[in-house]
Amino acid sequence: MFNEKVLSLVKQIPRGRVTTYREIARALGTKAYQAVGNALRSNPDAPFVPCHRVVKNDGCVGGYKGVKDSRVKAELLEKEGVIVTDGIIDMDKYLFSFHYPVS
Repeated sequence: MFNEKVLSLVKQIPRGRVTTYREIARALGTKAYQAVGNALRSNPDAPFVPCHRVVKNDGCVGGYKGVKDSRVKAELLEKEGVIVTDGIIDMDKYLFSFHYPVS
């Protein structure tokens, strides 16, 4: 059930924007940031459920589908118009926040 809620939120992130593991956890009324990451790692419908749009709080792209190498994730984001510089995203420009809490 938790994984489905996470993936449902991820579907709401617009193309060309990103959010964070923390933002998703807050929207779900929890501090289970790692659980959010685990749910995304097991996303069976990537990239159609765009888990590549979820990054670390500091703007670091991070891994994709359990792989630590961030190049694939960065390439997907760049195709959507998100500028990634040395693996970092300008969060002031691209952050998408949810209204809290999302039910």
